[in-house]
Order: sequence, then structure tokens, then C-alpha cells
Amino acid sequence: MNNKDVYIETYGCQMNLSDTEIVSSVLVKNGFRMVNSADVADVILLNTCSVRENAERKIFERLTHLKQYKKKKKDLLVGIIGCMAERWEKNLFNQKTPVDSRKQSMVNLTAGPDDYRYIHYIINSATNGVVSSFDILRKNVNFEFFSDKPKDLETYDDIVPVRTDGVSAWISIMRGCNNFCSYCVVPYTRGRERSRPLQSLLNEIQKLKEQGFKEITLLGQNVNSYKCPSTGINFASLMSECAESSNGIRFRFMTSHPKDMSDELIETIGEHENICNHIHFAMQSGSNSVLKKMNRKYTIEHFLERVEKIKNVIPYCSLTTDIIAGFPGERLEDHEATLKAMEIIRYDTAFMFRYSAREGTKAFDLVDDVPEDEKLRRLNEVIELQQKISKEQNELEKGRIHKVLVENVSKKNKEEWFGRTDTNKVVIFQYKSGMTAGDLIKVKITGSSSATLFGDII
Repeated sequence: MNNKDVYIETYGCQMNLSDTEIVSSVLVKNGFRMVNSADVADVILLNTCSVRENAERKIFERLTHLKQYKKKKKDLLVGIIGCMAERWEKNLFNQKTPVDSRKQSMVNLTAGPDDYRYIHYIINSATNGVVSSFDILRKNVNFEFFSDKPKDLETYDDIVPVRTDGVSAWISIMRGCNNFCSYCVVPYTRGRERSRPLQSLLNEIQKLKEQGFKEITLLGQNVNSYKCPSTGINFASLMSECAESSNGIRFRFMTSHPKDMSDELIETIGEHENICNHIHFAMQSGSNSVLKKMNRKYTIEHFLERVEKIKNVIPYCSLTTDIIAGFPGERLEDHEATLKAMEIIRYDTAFMFRYSAREGTKAFDLVDDVPEDEKLRRLNEVIELQQKISKEQNELEKGRIHKVLVENVSKKNKEEWFGRTDTNKVVIFQYKSGMTAGDLIKVKITGSSSATLFGDII
């Protein structure tokens, strides 16, 4: 019954990419085959993001497009998994979604982020009719098959993900979030924080090293609050253990909550050459008034002090961030405070969005009083400023020498390859005979754009 071909499309953050690898592992173990095209699949799974309204809209548009596949293959199964499934699984079936009121008969199954251990059973159940993990796993808690299901405490630490890339890998060190930022659905879709044991992480890292991986990114909604359930060690100690036990592997991490960025972690990054000099540090706003409404639990003064500490300890550390424009109650002076903070900090890049209300969050109950055209105007102003800063930051790179991890051939020119600095900047360079993905090379930067560096191998 399990000899089905499964194709997974992944949307959203790196955590979803990691989850897709976990889902693939469970399916392969239970007799399914993973394929690289929807055209040949018996099952199509959309691993979804629910952070912003536009992310969900993309899924409904994709479902409409998948109708053509259903016409060609009547027994094709289409599933929604991930954060959107957790939010909308009941509505997906009764067709009451606020995003799209059209008939959504495309969906045969859903599975939330804590249900992947039984994704094979959910798929097989869907061959007999539309099912959701809510119905199968949550309502049938006494069903013998699920007697060992950890309720809301899933970490998947015993599952070895299916990985195809031999250069970079993601490892989820924890799942869920306890911060409850007022605009964010993550605590509701992924549950509360739970950390994986240190030893399971070190074991997985060792296997990746043996398989030839050269770079590992440790993932969590807020890695700074990691705490090993067995030993109690914190994230800074985990980073030290990783760096010292796996020389030859570059380590990254994301994402960090500013309220939990400790001196110990900053100093740990500075002490270890194989911990990359890049921190994704989500500011969201430069206004204390807005930060309070967002329930971010820090002030802009605290944020700036942490940035100063980072720059003093790690002089060439790259900083990236998230910014929301037009949050409820954001005044013009609040917006200008964000622009001022950007000028002071000078992020290398940023993810920038206009505010969109997410049902179920605390901010959903706030008066969304910034007009849509004003949200877009402010967002465009933020984007324009960041593009200017990014270009200026990259211009400072000219003449510097970086260790670059070679990733692949350039899509635009087969005679050029690209790689990434430890500051997480993409570098384009001429192919050198014998060079292969995974090599660590020295490149002198000769030019730049706002998004890319160019250099020569030395």
C-alpha cells in the first residue's frame, strides 16, 4: 500500500526545509519513494508557512493550479502540512477559509508540525477519503497505534532526516516558542519551546561530518533560549561543544531573540573560528512604543547596546534583521525611529514586510489603524534605505580577503561559481580547475552590488 511516489514543495523558513527532510525520512522508512517532480507524483505535499497572509495566499493559488494534476490522475492525493495546516485544517475541509472562498476540494489530508511521525499513516488513511491529523491523531488519543505519541512535545531527535545536499545542512535544535510576540502565530502552530538533548545533536553532527558536509546551521525559533533537557547546558555552551568537537565544519545559527542575546554567546562566537561571523538579529521596530505593543520584551536602547557589544567583540560580524512596517498604532515618529536605528546599526541585509493581521494572535485584536497605502509607503521607505545601506556595506568589502565555502556553478554563467563567506554574503568568482562544491577557498573581493560580492581566487 505504501509504494507511492511523493513530491514535497516547501514554503517559508529554514525550519520548514528541515521539516521536509524529516517528513521525507519517515516516508522513505515506511516504503514511500520521494520524487523531484509533481508530474510523476502520487502524493503532493505542500509544506506551508503561516507567518504572513501572503504566504497563505500563495498556497491557495497553488492549490488552484494543482487542479490540472487532479484531472490527469484521479487518485492523486494533495496534502497541506506545516503551520498553515495547524491553523486551517478544519477550515480547509469545510471551505470557510478567510483567504479564499472558492471551493477547495483539492485537499485530501493535513498534518501539523507535531504530526510528522505518522505522516505515512495519514496518507494511507486519505486513500479512503479526506482526513486531517486533527481527526486521526487528536480525536483518537486512545487508538493503540498512537499510544506512544508525545503530546505537544515532539522534537524528532531520533529521526535521521533525508538530505541530498552534501555541502550545507540544517539541524533543528529545538521546536516551538515561548515568546508570544503579539503579531506571531508560531507559538500557536508549533507549540511551546522544547529542546533536543545535546548528545543527540552531537551524534547527528558527527554523522554529517562523516558524510562530507562542510557547514551546519542550527535552527530554532529562538536558539538563545536552548536548554539541554538532560544536562541543562545553554546555547553558548552548545555552540562551544559543536565548534570544538567538529573542527572543519562551519557553524551558523538562527534565529536569535534580542532579549536573550548574552555576553557569553557573543564571546563564544568571537573565540571560535569555525562559528560564522553572522547574526540574524530581528529588530522589528526602532520604536519602544511599538516594541511594547509587539510584546518583544526589550527596548531599542537594549537592542543598540547588544549591537555595540557584538561589534566590539566581533568587528567584522554581519548583522541581518527583520522589520515590520505599519504595525497597529505605529505613528510617523515611530516609523522614523526605525529608519534612525537602521542608519545607526547598518544591517547588511534585512527581511522587510508590511504588517498583516494574523487571526488568533494578540495583535489581531488591536485596531489596524495604519492605512494600507501608508503601510506600503513606509515599507518602501524602509526598503529603499536598506538597499542603500546594503550597497554601501558591500562596497566596504573591496580589497578584503574572505574564506569562501564553494557551493555551486553560477546560473548566469557556467564559467563562474558562487560561494558564501562566513558573514553569509554570496561571492561570485571564476571557476578554477579542480574546484568542487564544499571546497574552502580564499577570495579577494574586487567589486560588489547591493546583494552580491565579486572576487578573485588567491
